[in-house]
Formats: sequence, C-alpha cells, structure tokens
Amino acid sequence: MAPPLLHLKDIRLRIGATELYDGAEMMVSPGDRIGLVGRNGSGKSTLLKIAAGLIEPDGGERFVQPGITTRYLPQEPDLSAYATILDYVVAGLGPGDDPYRGRYLLEQLGLTGDEPTGQLSGGEARRAALARVLAPEPDILMLDEPTNHLDLPAIEWLESELKGSRSALVLISHDRRFLENLTRATVWIDRGNARRMERGFAAFEAWRDQILEQEELERHKLDRQIAREEDWVRYGVSARRKRNVRRMADLGALRQARKTGKRAAGDVRLTAAEADASSRLVFEAKGLVKAFDGRAVVDGFSTRILRGDRVAFVGPNGAGKTTLLKLLIGEIEADQGFRRQGHNLEIVGLDQKRTTLDETATLAEVMTDGRGETVIVGGEARHVVSYMRDFLFKPEQARQPVSVLSGGERARLLLAKALAKPSNVLVLDEPTNDLDLETLDLLQEMLSDYPGTLLLVSHDRDFLDRLATSVIMSEGEGRWVEYAGGYSDMLAQRGAGVAARVVDKPARDTAKAKPTEAAAPKTAKARLTMAEMHALKTLPGEIEALTKEIAKLTAKLSDADYYARDPKGAQATGQALEAAQGRLSAAEERWLELEMKREALGG
Repeated sequence: MAPPLLHLKDIRLRIGATELYDGAEMMVSPGDRIGLVGRNGSGKSTLLKIAAGLIEPDGGERFVQPGITTRYLPQEPDLSAYATILDYVVAGLGPGDDPYRGRYLLEQLGLTGDEPTGQLSGGEARRAALARVLAPEPDILMLDEPTNHLDLPAIEWLESELKGSRSALVLISHDRRFLENLTRATVWIDRGNARRMERGFAAFEAWRDQILEQEELERHKLDRQIAREEDWVRYGVSARRKRNVRRMADLGALRQARKTGKRAAGDVRLTAAEADASSRLVFEAKGLVKAFDGRAVVDGFSTRILRGDRVAFVGPNGAGKTTLLKLLIGEIEADQGFRRQGHNLEIVGLDQKRTTLDETATLAEVMTDGRGETVIVGGEARHVVSYMRDFLFKPEQARQPVSVLSGGERARLLLAKALAKPSNVLVLDEPTNDLDLETLDLLQEMLSDYPGTLLLVSHDRDFLDRLATSVIMSEGEGRWVEYAGGYSDMLAQRGAGVAARVVDKPARDTAKAKPTEAAAPKTAKARLTMAEMHALKTLPGEIEALTKEIAKLTAKLSDADYYARDPKGAQATGQALEAAQGRLSAAEERWLELEMKREALGG
C-alpha cells in the first residue's frame, strides 16, 4: 500500500465550551476520492482547514509527504487583492505549472479572465476560485462546498472535470448527486470523531444507520446492566466486604460511562403550518414577456399550475428563474401577456439571499417578530424555545444575535420562520443552500407530504428528482419549456444534458451596423482558443514522454525476481504504471478531440 499523502492523527480541538474533535483521524492516499460528511456544526470545514494547514489544532499531528502540492477551496473566496480574475488565477500557479491552463479553465467556466474582481457575483467568484485550485493539478484537492452559487451546467462540468483529474480529492458538499458520482470513500464527522468507510456516499446512509442502531443496542444493554447492579445494591445478600466495595466501584463506572457517552444529535422536526385549501387553479399565464435593458428574459411563456403541483425552475445563472417566479406570483408586472391567480391563496416564500434577517436581532426576536416569547404555529401558540428545538437550536441560542450563526444555522432559522406561517403555496428559492444532508432529507419528506402547491428554484439534482412533478427549463433567449417529471425526466425528454448557455448582451442596432461588423463575432468564435492551440503543440511531446515512461515501468515489472527482492518497490512501480497509463489515455483523447476540431474549422 502506498504511503499516505496526508495524515491527520489524534486531532483535538476545543472552541469555547464545545469540544469539536477528540482524537479525530483522516488519511488521504493517492487516488482517494473522499466525501467529508456530517451535521452542520460538526466541524467538517474546520477539519478541512486543519488538513490544509490553515488552522492549528490543540493537539495531534498533521503529516504531509514532502514535495506534495495541495490546494484548498474555501466557501467564501477572497479576490480583493487582485485587479482581474486572471491575475487571481495565475497567482495560484506554482513553478512549472502550465500558464495557459488557468485561462482555459476560465473559458470553460464562462469567464474571460478580464473581469474586475470588485464587480463579481457570488457565482463568478466561485468559478474563479475553482479555476485557481484546479489549474495547478495538485496532488490533493480540498473543496469546501464547491457547488455553492453554481448553476446546473457548471455543476455538471465540474463533476466531469473532477472525474478526469489525477488529484486526490477531499470534498464537502450538500449536493447528494455530486457526492454519489465522485466519492469512493466517506469520512463521517460525528461527536468529535472521524469514522471512515471505504465506499462512496451512495452507501453512507445505510452504514450510518447501522452504527447508530448498534450504539442504541449497546446503550440499552448498559442500562439493563446498571438496573441489575442497582437491584443488587438495594436487595442483594451482603457478601464479603472486598467484593462489595469492588462491585460498588463497578456500578459507579457503569453510571459514569452512561453519563459521558455521547448520543447522536436529534433530528430536525419539520412541519409546515397549513392554511385552508386554495382553489384548484393556482396560477395561469399566457404569453408572458419581460425584458431588461432590451434583452428578453421571458419571451412568450405560458403555463397553468394547479393545486398540489410541484413545479421546479431550472436554468443557468442569469437565465431569469427568479424573475419568472416573481412574474407568476405577481411580485413584478409583465411587459406583455396575461396572468391570473386562483382564490384563497396564502403564499409563503423563502429568501435565498437571507436578506430578511436582521444581523443585530436575536433568534427569538426573529421568530416572534420582536413580540413576546411565543410563536404561532398552525394557529397554536408555542414557546419560541420549544419551537426552535425542533430545528436543532439550543435554548441558549435564543438570546444570541443572528450575526453569530453559520450559513446552515441561518438556513434553518429562515425555514423555521417560513414554515410557522400558514400557507397553501410555498415559494422556495434555493432552499437547499447550506443545509446538511439529514436536514435536506427531512425537508424533502415534509414537502412531499405538503398538501399545497410548491414552486421551487434549485440546482440540487437529487432534490429535484425527489420532488418535482414538472420542470420549467430555460432554453435560452427568454424561451422556457415545461417538461413532465423531475430533473432526470427532463434530461431524457430533451435528449441532451444541460448545456451552459452564455446570455448575450443587448446587440447594437443591426440596421446601423455594417455587414462586416455584424459578421465579425461569428468569425471570432470559429477558431481554436490560445489554450487549445498550445495544447495541440505540447500534447504530442507529452504523449511521447508518457509512452517512454510506461515502457520503462513495464520493463521493470517484467523482471520475475523484482517483487521478491523489493515488494514495496514493486507495488509502487505498479501504481506508477497505472497512473501513467491513465494520463496517457487522457492526453491522447484530448489531442484527438482538438485535432478533430481543428480539421472541422478548416485547419
């Protein structure tokens, strides 16, 4: 077995009164694809920062193999020290790294590199940060929520890029499909420990449930043993004094074990307060048109939404999903077209940007709107602390300001506030952001049982497949098409994956433009990029070098006595051969793809 690239051993860390880790371990070997999972607040991001060398633990060891390169993607990248995105990406390259790869990755992510860093959206900053960590092709990639702020085309591109990467991968994500498709091992951060399973995330939940069931069984056995010993203390026949003293000491030890044993955190209890049923027709639209600065975001859209429908809105960032949603519910007016809504609608929405939260208000004040100690849930008064416990908030957090909450806690607070209001129409714009996987499961179950109508914007493919009865997909240029079923059904009906579409800026008046000016952009697009031309020149040399390396390694392994003389060396040589063969295959496929593109463009 190859030595680990990185090893965290016996990691201990206390933050305030909370013991985050008590002897946690994590090992990263060549070729690993590790999913780091656990509840919000369990310490996933902190452990990743310790692995990246950004946080010093209170105790334990961090070993990194000499010469190993690592790259870490934070949840909130800071680009403020750089003038442009390209400057930021190039600054992350090391000696010997391909200077063209950064620009190539930016192009793949829909950026030019010339964008000023001070004017970026959250999605653009995340794309730039991804290009920066991917460009050097490090030995270990550590990614903390890489799909945050990304649209579906970008998520699918990133998934494909990581599948072909030679880097070992340690990944934190709330995107279930992303984890299932990429991981081959799972590390579960739970109650201060890091448990490892040598299987991908698809097998995690069954494994976790089995562990928790075994713990409950052991706890039940311990309780029964304590009960037997206490019965002996009360009613047993007295024996020799030494034996009695020892038995009393054993009973004390059992009680202490029961007291100090950490139990799994409870589940969030999600229920939506229901209003009276709405009319059968909820929303109807015919020929809706909405344009901004001369560009049509919605162009001739029609639909009919009935009570109980679960409609998802899907498309690239900037396509206008939120705009279309607001047109349907009447928050903004259409430029053209007809819209009507049914009767007795009680609409409750969830704000994806968390802008409704006052940073200085306490959690209790947010829940009660600053009025008293009770919150009305489904027409019944409940004490605010009792209701917040359903969403895994501790009693002492009720008096804390919103500003101290993590992203996941803010998401849970907004959910608690939204679900307390009576509704028969739920409008959820990116409800899955920052929620842990257990809370996502419970949210999905609650929404499945919700008797009203659901309008949903999300980039979580698994969440869409579980919930949506229809998907309204952006087809570009303001066109929206409705497909029956969930996300996978939509892909099957379209006959193609979700292709990223760059939304063009408003064109100049073509009547005034010269023919040569109008045709120029098309000519510019029909060329190889600088990165592609560089790759065409350098790939043949890389292929030749890899072929020679494979020949040498194969000759070395062909020695029948090699394994007997040096078993560890033979194993390392076999692994090096496998890695070189993988790089050769990838290089040959890339060269063939570019050569075919060059020929199609006329040389």
